[in-house]
This record gives sequence, C-alpha cells and structure tokens, in this order.
Amino acid sequence: MPTARRLRLEVVIVLGLSLGASAVYSVVSLIAKLTEERAIGDQTVALNPSRSSREWLDFTYQFLDVFFGLFAVALALYLLWQPGRSPFRRIGFDLTRPGRDAASGLLLVAAIGVPGLALYAIGRALGVTVAVQTSPADWFWWTVPILLFRALEAALSEELIVVGYLFTRFRELGVGPWATIVSSALLRGSYHLYQGFGPFVGNAAMGIVFGWCYQRWGRTMPLVIAHWILDVVSFVGYPLAVGWWPGLFAPPAA
Repeated sequence: MPTARRLRLEVVIVLGLSLGASAVYSVVSLIAKLTEERAIGDQTVALNPSRSSREWLDFTYQFLDVFFGLFAVALALYLLWQPGRSPFRRIGFDLTRPGRDAASGLLLVAAIGVPGLALYAIGRALGVTVAVQTSPADWFWWTVPILLFRALEAALSEELIVVGYLFTRFRELGVGPWATIVSSALLRGSYHLYQGFGPFVGNAAMGIVFGWCYQRWGRTMPLVIAHWILDVVSFVGYPLAVGWWPGLFAPPAA
C-alpha cells in the first residue's frame, strides 16, 4: 500500500495533469472576464469552437483533442489498478448492472437537467454568467459524431477522475465522506468558473448530488451516463435552443 505522502503527491500530479489545471485556467479566465470593459453578461465563451478554416484540419484537431484528452482518464485508472483488482470494478465502471445503472443515470438527468437550465437562465438574467456557445457555428457531416465524443470525454474525465479516482484516494487517506463530497464538488464548480458564477454554483451543486450518489451506490457508471446525456443534449441541441430562446442562448451582439 502506498504511503499517505505518496498518495497525496499522486493526487496532486493527476489533478495537475487534468482538471486541477483546468480549474486554475478557469479562475484566470474569470478574472480576465471581470476586468474587461464589457460586463460579464455581455461576453461569450465557445465550448467547441472550430479549430481551422480547412475542414479536414478542423476535424483532425477536434479528434486529437478528444483522443489525447482521454489519456488523463487512462492514467487515473492505471494508478487504481492492483493485481487481482480491476480499477473498473473498484469504482463501479463496468457492465454488471446495465439496467439499474441506465435507470439511475436517467433519474439523475431529470434531477440535474432542469435545475441546471434554470440556474443558467437566472445567471444570464443577473448578468453573472456569460453566453455559452456549446457547438460550432459551421456544421459538417462529422460535427455530430465529434460532439458525441466530446461529451463522452467530458463525462469520463469528470466522473472517473473527480469522483471515482479522487473519492478512492481520499478514502485511503482517511478523509471523511462529506469532506470528500464537498471538496470534489468545489473542484467541479471551479473548473467551470470561466463560464461565470452561475455555472460554478450549478456544477458545484451537481457535484454534491453526484458525490452523494457515488457514496451510496459505489458506482460511477450512472454518473457517466447522466453526464454524457446532459452534454449531448447541450452540445447537439444548441442550435435548436438558440432558435427557440434566442434571448437566453444566442451570443450577445459584438
């Protein structure tokens, strides 16, 4: 069994290579937005922007972003591997309960999706949340598959690292369950700060719910399913949302 000092150092390295770094960049991004001349509510952030004016190069960059983004997940799973103990089984990311996991994931979608949309709308109305463009302006035949893969990468990265890996290591370090849940939730909220204060609150609340569910169920599979569905709806459904509610979703005029 690794020493506590070694485990703490390992956690710092894993987070520094993944979502911990995202949290730091997100804080800097928020400071930049707050110090701009325009109010934060008049600013826009693009989650899945085009990477090149050349279609084949845009696709290549997008695919490579997703592909290499999954290596942090692979590292976390590798570090959880022990002889005779599958890392997938340790964090409940397997296919032993497909029906129950799917049902639990859909329940989480219902519990998180509507309140999350309401928090975004409130944040936009209060001017503390930027307009979030979740899909590119130009769509090609490969845009939807790439958005599906991006949603999957986000779900795997956040749920397997911030919940599965982090909860396992914190438990081994003797951190209490609620301290673990709150720490994980604050981390989840912090790497969404680049979107403004509303998404921070919404994602931190999501982290509390997901963390509590993981403590109860011992499984990340329902969390991954729920997160993936929420992001797919957000990414792929963005053009429809702009058409139906332009005041809420359309980017502000330059």
